[in-house]
Amino acid sequence: MLVTRIRADSEPRREPDELIVEEPMSIRLDGTQVTTTMRTPGHDYELAVGFCHTEGVLGGAPVVGVRYCADGSAMSSEFNVVTVETGGQAPAFTPRLGLTSSSCGLCGSDSIDTLSARLAPLEPGDTAAFDVAGFADICRRVLEGQGLFSTTGAVHGAAAFDADGTILVTREDVGRHNAVDKVVGRMLLDGRLPATGLGLFVSGRSSFEMVQKAWAAGFAVLLSVSAPTSLAVETARRAQLMLAGFVRNDGLNLYSPERLAAPAPPGPSTRSRG
Repeated sequence: MLVTRIRADSEPRREPDELIVEEPMSIRLDGTQVTTTMRTPGHDYELAVGFCHTEGVLGGAPVVGVRYCADGSAMSSEFNVVTVETGGQAPAFTPRLGLTSSSCGLCGSDSIDTLSARLAPLEPGDTAAFDVAGFADICRRVLEGQGLFSTTGAVHGAAAFDADGTILVTREDVGRHNAVDKVVGRMLLDGRLPATGLGLFVSGRSSFEMVQKAWAAGFAVLLSVSAPTSLAVETARRAQLMLAGFVRNDGLNLYSPERLAAPAPPGPSTRSRG
């Protein structure tokens, strides 16, 4: 696309510019409409599967198939309708928390209580292997690997990583929640959920929705280069999920747990007797 580029040290000029594509995608579960989201085309199956998992609409049912469209050809829907199939094993879909707008009227405590009824708290020991000193390097490597952001500057990124700092999956999308769902969907299709003992990186703020999705997938840690919301912190503490924000080379803010566990005391002496 041609744009007029204006710079202080030169005259305005017309130049080509690359823009990220944004299109709606409808997600269906066993033929029933679940939601429509604006997304960057690509990894659509992962997005649909990840969304259904993190929002709890699968109800523990296995995914037996994913395809474009439900009626007619994929071409007729311009590849903007994806159906997740469980063979009718998923519970009948009804709208619930996470599928409504931010003005749905649920208060914070209601939101967390609804999640807690569906998801058990994570095991506190899942975070023990993570060294917070390595979080900045993880964020740096994920951000440097965002090809679409480097080209367009208009997408969010999400990535799964292990306690050693190895990046396992990276995805990008115009919606930060979509980027997360694509990561979760890839891991579900690969049989790698729950993400026990793994961390999740998000490039935007850590909202309640980001914590919800991380908790639903079983991640032990959620990292962000930006800030969390108050409800995100409350939810992370309820979930026993480690939540870090403002991750920079010179430090970070740890919001959950409220404080790091003290180092374990040294064991008894094992000196041999002479």
